[in-house]
Amino acid sequence: MKEYIQLTGMVLLATPVNDYDRRTVILTKERGKITAFCRGARRQGSKMMAVTNPFVFGTFKLYEGRDAYNMIDADITHYFEELRSDFEGAYLGMYFLEFTDYCTRENNDDVLMLKLLFQSIRAIIKPNINNDLVRAVFEIKAVAVNGEYPGIPTGREYLPPTLHALNHIIESDIEHLYTFAVSDEVLKELRSLADIYRKRFVDRPLKSLEIIDTV
Repeated sequence: MKEYIQLTGMVLLATPVNDYDRRTVILTKERGKITAFCRGARRQGSKMMAVTNPFVFGTFKLYEGRDAYNMIDADITHYFEELRSDFEGAYLGMYFLEFTDYCTRENNDDVLMLKLLFQSIRAIIKPNINNDLVRAVFEIKAVAVNGEYPGIPTGREYLPPTLHALNHIIESDIEHLYTFAVSDEVLKELRSLADIYRKRFVDRPLKSLEIIDTV
């Protein structure tokens, strides 16, 4: 009998397949982004229904197929249930998932993106952290993690606290990213910088971002 493997990661996307099954895209620590099918996950009363939702983080038990994986069980440590009652946070979180799906590849080493995604979702559900700041930090750090950080844009001067915050974002360990606050003026400049970097890095519209911008 073929042995199963265990991969730790977060579900980025879940879509229905056939009458009762689900196709999931999971960013894992060990093998980067993978596709996994879960039979019966949409069947009433299935324990796999909850563990195949977007945002869930844990260890997934899988059989490896030729083109995809088959999920048979999971040990979930974080469901991020707080997002169910926080529409603004849920929209922002979905944007983070889509952004991560865009910039990660199958069988690639994307451990830093997984850490960034996990810490950013945790930051969203903390009431003392401004979501606009979380978004700016996520976008800037994601570009840097993927080796696309272009440096400070030329032709404009930025406030010294903005440059200090930018340096903190670029240089800090991911675990220590969300440990600071900024003034409204600095946040505005950080958001502007994040927009510049994102537009250089992402070459197509992201549906979740369009929703955020219209809400």
